[in-house]
Amino acid sequence: MNFFKLIFISIAAIASLSSSGAFAQANYPNKPINFIVPYGAGGGADSRSRQIAQKMSIILKQPIIVDNKPGAGGNIGTEYISRAAPDGYTIGMGNFAPMAVNKTLFGNLRYDPEVDLTPIVLIEKGPLVLVVNPNSPYKTVQDIVAAAKAKPGVLTFSSGGIGGSHQLSAELFKQSAGIDMIHVPYKSGSAGLTDLMAGNVTMMFDQMYSALPSIKADKLRPIAITSKKRSPLLPSIPTFAEAGYPKVEVLNWQGLIAPKGTPKAIIDKLNAAANEALKDPQLRELMLSQGNEIGGGSPAEFAALIKAESAKWSSVVKTANIKPE
Repeated sequence: MNFFKLIFISIAAIASLSSSGAFAQANYPNKPINFIVPYGAGGGADSRSRQIAQKMSIILKQPIIVDNKPGAGGNIGTEYISRAAPDGYTIGMGNFAPMAVNKTLFGNLRYDPEVDLTPIVLIEKGPLVLVVNPNSPYKTVQDIVAAAKAKPGVLTFSSGGIGGSHQLSAELFKQSAGIDMIHVPYKSGSAGLTDLMAGNVTMMFDQMYSALPSIKADKLRPIAITSKKRSPLLPSIPTFAEAGYPKVEVLNWQGLIAPKGTPKAIIDKLNAAANEALKDPQLRELMLSQGNEIGGGSPAEFAALIKAESAKWSSVVKTANIKPE
């Protein structure tokens, strides 16, 4: 075999490999997609993941199989996604804590959200609402701040565990208002809310969808909401900005992610499918009825949100000296 013929064969082989890779991407997906949820079955992240997966499976014409991998505040499932083959057949839900908080909170995190994962699209953002027992003497943010300054370290707030959005919202409030309150963590948000309704803690920052039924039943009194604008579901309740604390803006968000190195053509196809799914009237109505803002947009926009949120919550965690359980 002469030299020139060898070069020709080599170039043809490389071209063949390149074209087969391009064909695979153009033909994507041609088999089921695994969808990893880093939390347990039955929760908010799981429910939304299954709703999105069902809509996207119709659009992409392939089954999307939801697989729950809970544990370590969402770290186990998120790490699993980061270590999967970057071929578009393993994607998952990237949540507020494992994507923007846990890198600072956990010193031994075995993945870097901004290095090992690729954003696909934001699915939703949901505000929290500060609530108290209906028999509480506190009716405004100013009431709480005044009481906390008069009695430092006496007022308490419950949460569903260390490092979650319940606690971080309260820590951000504490830092913004210059007050001292005691954190009382529970094994779940519902347990913290139950103890608040029993009168055993002073207040709680809870997810809007979780608190709304008890607010409507007059079992909780809403004080303020953590979004920029008032919620149409609680139009009489002010934002923290209106109460004089504009830095207390918290939106518990989640969106689709994939392993780093997943080809751009596949990311773009998944992004388009998710954006189309988010136009579904039934899904939109459900999300809005829970007080959430509907996501969508580009991978770059979701990446920018993750970066900004990581910087914000890193500062809050370090200032409060929060340590994992």
